Amino acid sequence: MRTNRAVRTPGGLSVRVDVRALAVVVLLLLAALAASVVLIGTGDFPIPAADVLKALFGEGDAGQEFIVTELRLPRVLVGLLVGASLGLGGALFQAISRNPLGSPDVLGLGQGATAGALTVIVLMSGSATEVTAGALVGGLATGAGIYLLAWKQGVHGYRLVLVGIGMSAIVTAVNGYLLTKADLVDATRAVVWMTGSLNGRDWSQVWPLLALCAVLVPLVLANARGLRMMEMGDDVSYALGVRVERVRMLLMVAAVLLTAAATAAAGPVSFVALTAPQLARRLTRSPGPNLLPSLCMGAALLVTADWASQRAFGADQLPVGVVTGVLGGVYLLWLLVAERRAGRI
Repeated sequence: MRTNRAVRTPGGLSVRVDVRALAVVVLLLLAALAASVVLIGTGDFPIPAADVLKALFGEGDAGQEFIVTELRLPRVLVGLLVGASLGLGGALFQAISRNPLGSPDVLGLGQGATAGALTVIVLMSGSATEVTAGALVGGLATGAGIYLLAWKQGVHGYRLVLVGIGMSAIVTAVNGYLLTKADLVDATRAVVWMTGSLNGRDWSQVWPLLALCAVLVPLVLANARGLRMMEMGDDVSYALGVRVERVRMLLMVAAVLLTAAATAAAGPVSFVALTAPQLARRLTRSPGPNLLPSLCMGAALLVTADWASQRAFGADQLPVGVVTGVLGGVYLLWLLVAERRAGRI
């Protein structure tokens, strides 16, 4: 049994609230914040959680405040924003394609952003800002190519996934070629970036990603009703007054921007966009797109994976992309087996 309640606002607007989904969102937010506090206190100079909170509110000593606010807080904020962007982008693509495999990882958007960044690194020896811009352009170009190739009286289901898989293979080959043309220094720099890492992130990565999320997240949530209607099919959505192609294109552009911006900020952190929406759906037990739970799940997953990359392997600190890749690969295999047993692939 699902628990739904109708809430009436002072202006007379009635809103249906899914109590279970709301509880999941609150719990995931608390988990993400708790993991963030623990992560800020983790490092060569460990800081207890209570002292981290004091430093965040400006009540700690000067040394701890510098470590917390200048060195560790930006990294954690980038992790939260990247995880949230990937979780929301993955939920959008899976809802649009109506396929649990329709995530940016499978469709090749991360590889496209990587190609843009590699082009700047290898051919131009660009700065960090130029690499970020290259990743954004590469992600947008790949998204546009997938949309145009998948278009045939609309963009539907498995056609989008199949075109994305083909595009991913092409872009991966281009990335391999670019690496072979790089000198040793640029190749090393490129491989480190391609792994996906939060090391060395500062406030210059926080503000652009925060501004983009501040614009795109409300825009996406405002179109959540149309997206949910589209899950019943285009004909039904048209009959209910939804401008299907307009909503679909708007949300795809938003998903591509979120994915490209996250990749530009932290590199191609794999499988968060694939797993976060599915885990959120299993917690809420809701058949809808679960946009807000997916956003919160992505943020919680990434900061938890970053903590694990620093603490779970002894003295060896791994890039967060390695941890998410291993866990996500196992999850993808399980998902493929489950889809096959259900007769959907």
